[in-house]
Parts: sequence; C-alpha cells; structure tokens
Amino acid sequence: MAGAAAALGHAPFGLWPISLVGFAALAWMVAFGGRPALAGWSGGLGYFALALHWIVEPFMVDAATHGWMAPFALVLMASGLALFWGAAGWVSARLGGHRAISWALCLAGAEMLRGHVLTGFPWVLPAYIWADLDVRLMAAVVGPYGLTLLTLVLGSLVVMDRVFPRTRTIFLIGSLVVVTVIGSGLRSGETELTDKVVRLVQPNAPQREKWDPELAHIFVARALEYTAAPRNGVDLVVWPETAIPYPLDIAGPVLSRIAAVSGGVPVFTGINRRTEEGDWYNSSALIDGDGRVAATYDKVHLVPFGEYIPMRIDLIRALAATTGYGFTPGDSIRMIDTPLGRTVPLICYEAIFPRHSADLEGRQDYLLQITNDAWFGTFSGPYQHLDQARFRAVEQGLPLIRAANTGVSAVIDARGQVREALPLGEAGFIDAALPATLPPTPYSRTGDVPLAVILSVIITTLFYRRRRNAIANRSPTS
Repeated sequence: MAGAAAALGHAPFGLWPISLVGFAALAWMVAFGGRPALAGWSGGLGYFALALHWIVEPFMVDAATHGWMAPFALVLMASGLALFWGAAGWVSARLGGHRAISWALCLAGAEMLRGHVLTGFPWVLPAYIWADLDVRLMAAVVGPYGLTLLTLVLGSLVVMDRVFPRTRTIFLIGSLVVVTVIGSGLRSGETELTDKVVRLVQPNAPQREKWDPELAHIFVARALEYTAAPRNGVDLVVWPETAIPYPLDIAGPVLSRIAAVSGGVPVFTGINRRTEEGDWYNSSALIDGDGRVAATYDKVHLVPFGEYIPMRIDLIRALAATTGYGFTPGDSIRMIDTPLGRTVPLICYEAIFPRHSADLEGRQDYLLQITNDAWFGTFSGPYQHLDQARFRAVEQGLPLIRAANTGVSAVIDARGQVREALPLGEAGFIDAALPATLPPTPYSRTGDVPLAVILSVIITTLFYRRRRNAIANRSPTS
C-alpha cells in the first residue's frame, strides 16, 4: 500500500504529497520493520503495479490472440522491477549510518541501475512526481536520477525523527527544501520564442485500425490533409512514428503526394525501412520539397518483446512488431540537419532515456520525438510518456517537439513547460513557434557519472563503517 501511494504522484494523478507520504511510510518499514528486503520488494510491487498498469494495453489491441497474456505481463513486470527495490532494502540493512537514509541512497542507486540493466527501463522514476512543479527544474543541475535521490531523501528525513532530535530533523528537511527551491528557481520563468515555426500533425489512428489494409489509407489521407492546410511561415511539418504504413522502399507514391501538398516545406515522418537482406528498421525520414529522402534515422533502442524478441523466444514471437523476430536496431544515436536546426530524432521509447538526449558532436538546436502512444491506452501511459519528454527538455536546456499519433503532440520549452499541445485522442494539427534554447545545463555537461561515483563512494563507506564497528564490538575489551 505504501508503494502504491508513492505511485500516485505520477500522471495522471499528480498527487505528489501522497507520494511523499508513501515514500516516507516505506522508508519506515524498510528501516525498522525487520524485513528490509521483503518490505522493499513489496513496496516496489505496489508502486510498479499501479504506475505501470497500462502495460496490459498492447495485449488488448488483439485481445482474442494476446489478451490472455495481459495479467501475466503486469505481474511479471511489477514483480521483476520490484527486485531492484528488494535488493536496495537488503543492501541498506547492511550499511552503517541511519537506516532510512541508507535506504534512500540504495534505492536511488537501484533506480539508476534499473535505467541501464538489460537495456534499461527508467519509466516512472520517483523524480517524475515533480513534473508539474518548478522542482523539476532541479533536473537541469542533478538530472533525473539526482532528483530521484533528493526525493527519496526528503521522504526518508521524516523518518529520522525516530532517532535524531526533532530540531535536527527539521533543520535537515528545511535545508533540503531551500536547496531545491533555490536550484529550481535558477531556471524558472518564460522562455522566448524564435521565428521558426513547426506544424505537428496528429492523425489519431487507433492501433487496431492503423495497420488494417482497408483502413490505413484513411489516416494517411488525413495527415496529407493537415499538411496541405494553409501555412503561415511553417518551416517544418512533423508526422508521428510510423505515420506512413508502407516500407520506405515502396513508399514513393506517398512521398510524391507529400511533396505535392506540402508546398515545398520539408516533412519529417516515421516510417518502416527494410533492406535487401531482409532486415527491418523502425525509422524516420526527412522528406524534402521535391519528395526525396534527405535524411533517415533508424531507431537504436528497441522495446524488448515489443519490437524485438530477446534470445528469440518462440513462445512470445507473435508479439514482435513485424514478421520474423522484429526490428533490427540502428547503428547509433546521431544528429540530422532539419530546417529548424540540428537534432537527434528520438523515436518513441528512446525519449525515456536521458543519455539519448545528451550532446553528441556539438550541441543540438532542439529535441525531436515522434511516437505512437496508441499502444499505451488512454489513461496513464501517454501522459507519463509526455512527462518524461518534458524532463529531457529541462535536462538539456533545449526545446522539444513531440508528434504523437493519438496524442499528446506538444511543443515543450527548455524549462519543461508545454507551450502548445493537441489533446489525447483528437485528430488535428497545430502550428507553433519553436521556443528558444537556454545555455547548456550543468547536467548536460556531466551526465550521470558524478552521481554514480558519489553514490558508490557513500554506500561503500557506509558498508565498511558498519563492518569496522562490528569487528570492534566483537573484540575483547581491555
């Protein structure tokens, strides 16, 4: 129950005070309940079961075939991710210092590992409960994992009153709040707008109909209609992930129609790409005013069991996004040139990883994400995905353009504020000015390495401190 309460801070609930209470209650049980590993795992089970309940939605697209897998997917996902929390509880019990703070440190480290182990899945990090508050701006300094640590320490400090004097606890909590407020205030306020204009196209194709041969052309025609609508200084039109339901090698007629209606304005779109060797890629392409492919990008970070099958497990082969065993990953995350500037065109799932938005060879001019969130249902998944995109903008100090098939398509400024948006489940388009960039953030220069080093040093120090004290207590007294 404490873990589920902690999950209520995430979209669509946004109940961050209840979330903090949940984290505090869980810290109490891990620190003083006698079974830290079980308490940590149980809290993680409740947290992930509630926050990630949308994971059943992809299985319900073809419920007759895959619906029976939905409950198993939720149970396995929640219980598997909770192992990180259980391990954090186990390790925290073997450290010196205050148990609640040790738990916060270990859980922050476990959440960082969750974002990297087995390709990683850093969805619903505790930091994301601050998405609608200026506290999120701290991510520009410490990143999402650093803000996760601050969040967990804040929850654990409440528990410290059991051991430390009340005045010291109040002082520590007050200091943390002041640091957070000052840090977030450094980048608060409105950002200016540039003279660059983007059009976001949202065809709103239901997943059950998107790939139906008899219906797919309807959504392409809808996207073409929105592209052809009167333009007032539009520099780039962006279609969502797999907006063109034909592989690139046979999509020539569609590309010609795009050029015919775009009035010479380049169109960036999602599309599948296949090679002569039979490999398939989840890709994106920049189509110039003459209908030629000016640049392509192949998705690098694929979704396990959704876009490819790890170890080629035949039992779940049917879940792969294409024939065979799914997509082939692209060679590398890289930038392309667009009329709005240089950008890494992140495709769907790639935007949940902070490292994919980091600077490569020189700084990007803006961030770009195309996605098909129809897989995530209509309640929580799409909104959680949007919040993560907002954090990517804050972390890099860059505006982010987001085109989603069913929504939410949005223009997000460098402070994580949604400046323009199309609601979930509506077809349409919006023209919006690109917000200005901010100076490079501290996090964009350092990434997660400093935090990983600091956590490793502190946890190692606490471990050896406890070990030394244990040895000293076993030694005979003089």
